Amino acid sequence: MSALARFRPYMRGEGLILSGGMAALLAATAMKLLEPWPLKFVVDSVLRGQPTSAGAVIGICAAALIAITAFRAVFQFIASTIFSLVGGRILTRVRSDLFAHVQRLSADFHEKSRAGDITLRLVGDVGMLKDTAVTAMLPLMGNVMVLAGMIGVMLWLDWRLALIALVPLPLLWLATRRVGARIGQASRAQRKREGAIAATAGEALAGMRAIQALGLEGTVTRMFASANERSLTDGVRSGRLSAGLERLVDAMVGVATAAILWFGAHAVISGRLSPGELLVFLTYLKNTFRPVREYAKYSGRLAKAAAASDRVFDLLDRVPTVRDRNDARPAPAFRGDIDFRGVDFGYGGDPVLRGLDLHIPAGQRVAITGPSGIGKSTLLTLLLRLRDPDGGTVAVDGTDIGTVTLESLRRQISFVAQEPLLFSTTIAENIALGAGRDVTRAEIVAAARLADADGFIAALPMGYDTQVSERGANFSAGQRQRLAIARAALRHAPLLMMDEPTAGLDSASEDAVARALAKLARGRTTLLVTHNLALAAQMDRVVLLHGGKVAEDGPHDALLAQGGRYAALWRLQQGGRARDAATG
Repeated sequence: MSALARFRPYMRGEGLILSGGMAALLAATAMKLLEPWPLKFVVDSVLRGQPTSAGAVIGICAAALIAITAFRAVFQFIASTIFSLVGGRILTRVRSDLFAHVQRLSADFHEKSRAGDITLRLVGDVGMLKDTAVTAMLPLMGNVMVLAGMIGVMLWLDWRLALIALVPLPLLWLATRRVGARIGQASRAQRKREGAIAATAGEALAGMRAIQALGLEGTVTRMFASANERSLTDGVRSGRLSAGLERLVDAMVGVATAAILWFGAHAVISGRLSPGELLVFLTYLKNTFRPVREYAKYSGRLAKAAAASDRVFDLLDRVPTVRDRNDARPAPAFRGDIDFRGVDFGYGGDPVLRGLDLHIPAGQRVAITGPSGIGKSTLLTLLLRLRDPDGGTVAVDGTDIGTVTLESLRRQISFVAQEPLLFSTTIAENIALGAGRDVTRAEIVAAARLADADGFIAALPMGYDTQVSERGANFSAGQRQRLAIARAALRHAPLLMMDEPTAGLDSASEDAVARALAKLARGRTTLLVTHNLALAAQMDRVVLLHGGKVAEDGPHDALLAQGGRYAALWRLQQGGRARDAATG
């Protein structure tokens, strides 16, 4: 499918203004066709040797030329403005749809993709399409219209001379097709390299603290330089091909001009053509080759735009592996009864979960623990439908979550991640994001108090209007986590999921977060994934996973009394805490 066809759905509602733009472009084309004619009349009048009439003709033609030039400038301005406006609108819609689509793509896509490359597609590729549409496509479209008009006038003036002038066009068209395909290949390769550069830069900037701590600046710089050099090679190749095409066009224009000058002069001598008409012919000839010259000039940019278009629509064509079924319906209001029934799941290798069965009554607080990589976080992933199980079902209140819409399912779940997601906006706006609705400042403050965050927020000079740095860098890990808990509290969802919420915190921050989590979990069905058994002990029930199944299940004290795997882990962890306290 052509790029124009792909953009057609985004052009709905722009028909009237586009028609105005095309009308202005046609008018500008007409003015372009008229431009050489005043000069033609002047030349013919002067050569006839009639001084009296020649003076009047010169004055009229000079005025006409000024008027024609002025009208052409006005019409071109109108056309450029309209096409720039419409192009901006269309590509703004494309970018919005692309961003929304990226957010709908499933977890498996995002795990395999590089954030920098996706960002380049959203910002750079769409921006390149917008820039090219105005700076290259519009002039080319206008020149093609001028070409058609000039060919018609040239055939009307002298069809034999016109055919001589047009002989190089098929040759140039073949050369342009051949070289253009090679430029396109080089530009697509370069755009792919630029995506890799953006991805490398994004990863490096996101992990700058670790890079500096490990002394990896030189290694990362070499990785970036290598990708940069490969992009340069592709760019030079594209530029060389474009320059070669431009020079070929210039050579063909020179040959065609010489031929028209030769045969046209003979036509003037024989009286078949006037000197002014030959002048019009030569002027038209120069403009006839302009579309090809412009294509050669902009071929690299157009090829990059084509590559950018391919990358944009490649992303838009990706289908989420987890999506609403055709018969999906909105979920009812949940009480919070969760049931994993014979669930199998793997990430492409050995299964992580093997026929797992787990029932959690509504309102119960359950800790999920066990060794790393055993599938603890996978349970949350499946319940959020970030992935679907390979076998078995996940149900809430007896309803298979695969039969309800994703939006209605996730709206009823609050989630607190190990790494809190904070945006570069105010504290109040970050907390309010969790509600999914308009909230009052009083509600925001109440949520912060529940999360034990109101104290440190109130101590800030700007309070709740304090700007959060990128990824919350101006707050400690414990403070960031409490802001995330406040956001989750404001959601008022019946289900609460927490994934290692105290990982990496010092003991004071861990205690503060644990208190906030305890208040947040009241009255909600809670799944807490944690290695911290002291935190797990505060839940109503502890589930230990092993071998892809539930190995032990029960209250903390009961599992200790059993003397099994959980009890062994508890003793090991408590011994480590005692040693840390003794050495601290």
